[in-house]
Amino acid sequence: MDVLNNLRVFIRVVDCASFTGAADALDLSTAQVSRLVADLEGHVQARLLQRTTRRLSLTDAGERFLLRSRQIVEAMDEATAEARGAHINPAGRLRVHSMNGLGVLLTPLIARYSELYPDVVFELTLSQCNPDPLVEGHDVVISIAPELADSQMVAQAIGQIYSVPCAAPTYLQRRGVPQQPLALNDHQCLRMLDPLYSDQWLFQDEHGEHAVSPAKTFQCNVAESMVKASEAGMGISLLPFYTATRPLSDGTLLRVLPAWRLRERNVYALYPSRRFLDAKVRTWVDFLKSELPKLFAEHDAVMSDPRHWA
Repeated sequence: MDVLNNLRVFIRVVDCASFTGAADALDLSTAQVSRLVADLEGHVQARLLQRTTRRLSLTDAGERFLLRSRQIVEAMDEATAEARGAHINPAGRLRVHSMNGLGVLLTPLIARYSELYPDVVFELTLSQCNPDPLVEGHDVVISIAPELADSQMVAQAIGQIYSVPCAAPTYLQRRGVPQQPLALNDHQCLRMLDPLYSDQWLFQDEHGEHAVSPAKTFQCNVAESMVKASEAGMGISLLPFYTATRPLSDGTLLRVLPAWRLRERNVYALYPSRRFLDAKVRTWVDFLKSELPKLFAEHDAVMSDPRHWA
């Protein structure tokens, strides 16, 4: 039995003060309306209406039940309208997950998005792994990968990242500037602990692939801490290009071997389903597709500026 539908019929019968009037309003037969009300009475195990040939009246139980029935139907109508509106008007909590390093870029974008859609409240989670959105309840996951495996998730490509070798001017004055990738084997190379990448630094050119294995020196899993170690002259580090922008612009680091870009990876926005897509998810992903490449281009311009090269 469709209880909600039966409640609506019961309310209409009371409002029309007759089964016939309710039947006309609902485009049903009088017999169908009578049966639906009888089914509802059977469901609640109470008589709701007194029926005579002249009039229709509520029982005491029916009066109490009518009040609650109206509340239930109104609440359901409001909830339905709100849910349908979610596909039109961005509002509510948006749970976003990203890899740690990208959080530096996402925060100002979130601020700009929030100006456009003030009814959306962000919950940003940062970690070193790509979670399963369905298991952990994220609305959108910003994922970094060379390519995506087959998945039930919808994936939108929103940009590409890479890493660059950097070192402090004081270190390079002391140890010299490497001119070829294999020359890094004679340098103190700081190792970024990242589950997405192997321990080796892989350089590729027309002559093939050149692998450098940093020694077991300073190791860290947070890019910002690696920047500090590099600025302190501890050695040459491999930094995500968006993390290297600030120290290169400030002159505290210089880009080494500028002809090479390493660890190129795609950035994807993942979300569970395209069907009945929530407006806050749709607008956030569209915003990222539009604005993140522009932000990457600004950082890439710094990487390409010879003034920041060793």
